[in-house]
Amino acid sequence: MSLTAGMAGRSARSPRSPFSRLISAAVAAGLLAGLALTAVQMVATIPVILKAEVFEDAAAAAPAPAPPVAMVHAEAHEHEHHHEAWKPEDGLDRTLFTALADVTMGVGYALLLCAAMTLRGGRPAWRQGLLWGVAGYLVVFVAPSLGLPPELPGTSAAPLAERQLWWMMAAVGTAGGLALIAFGRSWLWALAGLVLIAAPHLVAAPQPLVHTSAAPEELVHAFRIASAFTNAVFWLVLGALSAFFFKKFE
Repeated sequence: MSLTAGMAGRSARSPRSPFSRLISAAVAAGLLAGLALTAVQMVATIPVILKAEVFEDAAAAAPAPAPPVAMVHAEAHEHEHHHEAWKPEDGLDRTLFTALADVTMGVGYALLLCAAMTLRGGRPAWRQGLLWGVAGYLVVFVAPSLGLPPELPGTSAAPLAERQLWWMMAAVGTAGGLALIAFGRSWLWALAGLVLIAAPHLVAAPQPLVHTSAAPEELVHAFRIASAFTNAVFWLVLGALSAFFFKKFE
């Protein structure tokens, strides 16, 4: 009995494999952070989006005047905004699809955070996880938003492929720059990091030829503030939980 108990005890204390630890921590952190994001969105951003959709529907129902010749080219590049896209019904459908999207996104970003923690080494506590969350917030939301701020329904935009490419440049540049600043061993690395962060913004984000918005300016401003707040909550929660579960599942 004692030998069996000793073997069971050693088995229970055996560490997880790095891959199993990463996946377990990411799923747990992403699930909880995604649900937290959905809860905050229900209060902060979705009411603003619903108001904007009223203006968008009204603008779509109104007879459109003949566009000036100068605007024809712009409309050709913005055709994706004029097609009727499927969207879930208001109420439970919207809430469930929002939660599903948030949880999926949370798990994906948690995988990246836990992978970065694995490469960095050590046993980060949840307080260090907050710093990882701040870095994620700067990389994924703040830096891209400087050129491509969050958009409400009914807002004109540059072609999707161009926006996606610039978003990727801003995110990757900011991630690499922050890594050089945080982990570089001299001021030259920090300087290179600053250059890397600034480079996408020197190129400038793609913009539509004509800026239009169905929603009033105050609603656009409120949505940008709400988006910044909800993303900050999401990344802080995700960073802290990722570090917590990364250590717990060791």
